[in-house]
Amino acid sequence: MESLKKLFPFFLIIILSFFAIRPLLLNGFFPMHDDTQPSRVFEMASALKDGMVPVRWSADLGFGYGYPIFNFYAPFAYYTGAVINLLGLNPLDATKAMMIIGIILAGISMYLLAKEFFGRPAGLVAGLLYLYAPYHAVNIYVRGDVAEFYAYGFVPLVFLGLYKIYKENLYKHVFLVALFFALVIISHNLTAFIITPFYLLFSIFLFIKNKNRANLFIALGLGVLLSSFYSLPAILEMNYTNVVSQVGGGANFRDHFVCLSQFWTSQWGFGGSAKGCIDGISFMIGKYHILASVLSILATLFLLLKRNFKVLEKDTIQIVTLFLSFLLLSVFLMLSASQFIWDSLPAMEYIQYPWRFLLIASFSVSFLSGGLFLLLKQYINPRIYMIVIFSACIAVVFLNFKFFSPQTILAKDSSDYVSKNALNWDISKITSEYMPKKFMKPKNISQIANLKSVENNNIRLESYSKKTNRIELNLRTVQKTNVVVPLAYFPAWRAYLNGREVSTKEATKGTSVQLVPGKNNLVFAYKETKTETIGNILSISGIVLLALGIIKRPR
Repeated sequence: MESLKKLFPFFLIIILSFFAIRPLLLNGFFPMHDDTQPSRVFEMASALKDGMVPVRWSADLGFGYGYPIFNFYAPFAYYTGAVINLLGLNPLDATKAMMIIGIILAGISMYLLAKEFFGRPAGLVAGLLYLYAPYHAVNIYVRGDVAEFYAYGFVPLVFLGLYKIYKENLYKHVFLVALFFALVIISHNLTAFIITPFYLLFSIFLFIKNKNRANLFIALGLGVLLSSFYSLPAILEMNYTNVVSQVGGGANFRDHFVCLSQFWTSQWGFGGSAKGCIDGISFMIGKYHILASVLSILATLFLLLKRNFKVLEKDTIQIVTLFLSFLLLSVFLMLSASQFIWDSLPAMEYIQYPWRFLLIASFSVSFLSGGLFLLLKQYINPRIYMIVIFSACIAVVFLNFKFFSPQTILAKDSSDYVSKNALNWDISKITSEYMPKKFMKPKNISQIANLKSVENNNIRLESYSKKTNRIELNLRTVQKTNVVVPLAYFPAWRAYLNGREVSTKEATKGTSVQLVPGKNNLVFAYKETKTETIGNILSISGIVLLALGIIKRPR
């Protein structure tokens, strides 16, 4: 019976998430800002089938020239979708399943955190508030930012693990913090950049309370180590691509501060962010989220004035206060009044949009709201309390499910995202920032990559094969000449001519290699760069250290 009680909240969150995931259960698919998701899942699955681990390259995107998208765009969600695809679902259905998992994850993770402080019933309400936060809906059905809402789902689990280290200092909690922090990083690097200072503040707060908890910082460090296979190249190899072009211009943070009134109410839309107080996208924190958290804070203040620590433990009151400060700080950083901070910290330019701090605001108000329902428990009888909890859960869903709906559902299937033309042209036009800086983008579909384009009066292509991590061409030349292979230049690609490595040069339409007269067997193989190799070694080191901790931990 006790085990059923423990499992019941998980079942309830999954059942009540139906209204958040319902559009993903229908035929077809919906438009979104980042309308590339099934294509990326397909490309990830194709790379895994070709034996590329970790996956760094997409062979078909980038107008067919390929590009190292998974070196820079956090890949975890796509690994999830790719595994589902390889297990049998088509790329579109695998993408929907991937998204459903990420959506439900948010509710479950917040429930696990909030129940630690407020109990299961209150934790359940907090979990649903987090799942049904308006910003969560924006990321799913407006922006289509799968990477960000996956990270959103993992965020509470790191806070939970850190608190568990403070309370019990068991190795399993160090392991879980390291794992979940790594998952935040490889789910969405910008979310990791935003949330890490808050994790550090939380850890410092807990360390001050108990100086024997250095494991708080060790766990976070191990998380960074585990994610190094992705994060190190993402930082150090950016200059080989045009990723930096996304900073400034239309994504200049100075044009995307939020007006205070927009946190309470702003028009729901499927457009973009603009300068001023009228945007095509909503930045609401959620009226009912705000009301519940304000009531919780007022009730906590009342207890403080009464010096009543029987209802809420002193630790809980302190952490509620800390998370309130997180809420206020996140709101401030979204307002134009904070521009001096943004201007003084150049790295914050990479965040692009100050309203990304809605993640912290949504997290904080959802957690704080859980405290209200714990306080109610002290003043009403258990039966009425459970009726209140049930009513609150239904109200959260009823009042917020309207946000979890796309603009429209189109009659699309997988072929609309994974056909050659879709990958090489339609989807490639959406994101081209992972191409080399000197690359000359095709002006029409006839200019997309084609290995047969290497042929001319001096070169005859006799045969070729192409995989994600290997391209082989058998060529016959009349004289010594250069060939430009339609492969986006990237230092990880090594060229081998008749079995011997040869130098390559960057060209505006691919990678150039010098051929010899006669028969030429030209092979391009993806060999990880030194940076990528070091990143892999650091990640493996993190795994080894965690494994040693499991083996050698006190029994």
